[in-house]
Amino acid sequence: MCALFLLAAALVIDDYGVSPDEADQRAVGKAALDYLAGEGERAFDQLRVSHNRYYGAVIEAPLALLERIPGLEDPRAVSLGRNAFTHLFFLAGGVFCYLLVLRLFGSRALALVAMILFLLHPRLYAHSFFNSKDVPFLVMFTIALYLVHRAFRRDTLGAFLLCGAGVGLLVNLRIMGVVLFAAVLALRALDLAFAGSAGERKRALLTGGGFALAAMLTYYASLPALWTDPPGRFAELVQSLGSHPYQPLNLFRGEWLYSADGPPFDYVPVWVGITTPPATLLLALIGTVALAGRALRRPRRILRNGPLRFGLLLAALPAVTVAAVVVLENHVYEHWRQLYFLCAPLLLLAAFGLHGIMGFAGGRWPRAGAYALAGAAIVVALVSLARIHPHQNSYFTVLTDRTTPERLVSRYHMDAWKLSTRELLVDILDDHSPQDIQIANLSGIRMQSLSPKDRERLAVTNDFRSAERNFYGIPLGQSCHDLRLSGAAVRTLRLYASTLYCVVDPVDYFENARRDALDAEILDHSLFNAYRTETTMVYTKNSCSMEDMDARFLLHVYPADPEDLSWNHPILRENREYGFREMNFHFRKYGARIDGDCVAVAPLPDYPIARIETGQYTPESAEAVRRAVASDDPDASSRFAIWIDPDRRALVYARDACSPEDTAARFFLHVYPAVERSLSAGRAGHGFNNLDFSFRRYGVRLEDGGCVAAVPLPAYPIASIHTGQFTAAGTRWAVKFAPADGE
Repeated sequence: MCALFLLAAALVIDDYGVSPDEADQRAVGKAALDYLAGEGERAFDQLRVSHNRYYGAVIEAPLALLERIPGLEDPRAVSLGRNAFTHLFFLAGGVFCYLLVLRLFGSRALALVAMILFLLHPRLYAHSFFNSKDVPFLVMFTIALYLVHRAFRRDTLGAFLLCGAGVGLLVNLRIMGVVLFAAVLALRALDLAFAGSAGERKRALLTGGGFALAAMLTYYASLPALWTDPPGRFAELVQSLGSHPYQPLNLFRGEWLYSADGPPFDYVPVWVGITTPPATLLLALIGTVALAGRALRRPRRILRNGPLRFGLLLAALPAVTVAAVVVLENHVYEHWRQLYFLCAPLLLLAAFGLHGIMGFAGGRWPRAGAYALAGAAIVVALVSLARIHPHQNSYFTVLTDRTTPERLVSRYHMDAWKLSTRELLVDILDDHSPQDIQIANLSGIRMQSLSPKDRERLAVTNDFRSAERNFYGIPLGQSCHDLRLSGAAVRTLRLYASTLYCVVDPVDYFENARRDALDAEILDHSLFNAYRTETTMVYTKNSCSMEDMDARFLLHVYPADPEDLSWNHPILRENREYGFREMNFHFRKYGARIDGDCVAVAPLPDYPIARIETGQYTPESAEAVRRAVASDDPDASSRFAIWIDPDRRALVYARDACSPEDTAARFFLHVYPAVERSLSAGRAGHGFNNLDFSFRRYGVRLEDGGCVAAVPLPAYPIASIHTGQFTAAGTRWAVKFAPADGE
């Protein structure tokens, strides 16, 4: 059976896209290896989000080693190597599911059924190729459950030490693993309380203590981020649980849930119900009822170590986890992938259910009927996998309301990671010659999802989104054709009787955008013609040069109501302190070059707009900024001269002889307000506003070899500014200064 799954994986592994989280996950593994190589804390300081230092180094470090194998330099090869490693680990989870069911019931046939149901769960199967966060945690949870059962069955110190090591690795992958750590200690405490002799009490104390010590030591040893300051780092980890950097974005039963207070109480049960094969849920329910019946008939057996108590533990884990998510207001978003580990107890409960049916019915033919039922469930799972391949990550059961194709996509998140867009790219490459359109670097698709030959055909870019435009807060409930995206031709991928992901053919999209812009309000006609339509900004230019495409576009959107600006927007960071939403972009993000002409289409917010400032940040405009501030002495000086420009409410950095290192190193910018309440709740504890940036975002190289960067400053009074540059090797330079009085 394992050989069959390996053969299937070899045939389909190239069909899946690349997770948008892959870059961050690769950075976690690289940081861990760099730390071990002696780079110290600065190895972790380079992570995009500081919380990522605590994400599963035990998996990401080995994956990072793959990238150092000679001959594995190509991005697609690296992604395929990661996919293969993750899927092999997933298959190992199926093997441990088999071993655990075999130990529980002594039936190889039942264990094989449980293993196949585990591996054929449609959502898990797809995620096993590209999700190196949630699937490894599920697998490690399954392995840890096996070790827990083995430890209590053998009741030896060695077994509990091994169990502790497994649970320690589980917590390394995700701190939520402490639920199993607490469960083992609770069961050991129960054994201690009802021990019949001094020897049993001593063994319970010794094995329980050994388990706890092994788990903590393994957790510490496998997480380098803790090594420099274990108490402080662990306190930071615990604190981060209540301040997740990503505000949840959930489409649930037709409503967008933007609340940071956690999901509603029925969020997880509903998602589990509509995305888990019905046969598995039914058998799990039967298994839970059977276990509850046995416990009610003989309640004292709960106190004794055995299959009944272990089964009740499996039933309690999902209930306790869901309750904890609601009570602690934990972030669960993009359906329920953070809780995929609950599939392990559910599938094991299904094995209890199947075993209960066979035990209740008795006889040869009823047993054959039960296995036939399990076989039918396996066939249905196989059909589902084949029918929606390679989009099993958007699997919904037949119990879901799919009255119309648009019904499902308007009620629940579908392809949250936009993996299905890889199909569109492949279609574009098949349908259009390189002269028709040049696109590349699409967010959520990643170039690694294409072969080297296809990547060579892609040059300038467009980061076009799905036509439902959920990325910009426009409701998904509308039909793709009703959104009037510049008259764009909409291509719909229909999968499993639902609209998985409405996407736009970029050639039609930009051609129609250019045509529709002629009837729109023109805002500017300097280098580009800039038009404002109802939902977008359209920029056009005939005979477009590479210089035109290299310049950065400025787009500042002032709302009619300042309250529409918020720090807590789930996707786009709107800066209340600037008084406008900064939506600056590169041509490579929203543009395309078609037959020598350029068109860019940038989305606008869906709230009422008072005014728009737009243009391009060119070497000429940067030189004008430098001349404007250079007449005064700089406010601070180090490797860069720094001015506060009150006219533009900006901090200007300038250097006459700018090296590649100057433009490559990242700038840090910490702004300390004169009044502490000016800071958002998330920043109040730090005492400053973190406005770190890259030169690419705000800077331009000048023809004379110099460079200039102009960064917007908050509108509130500023007490002091701390700024400089840093690289992986550490801080390059830094200055701290106070603005002049009145600025």
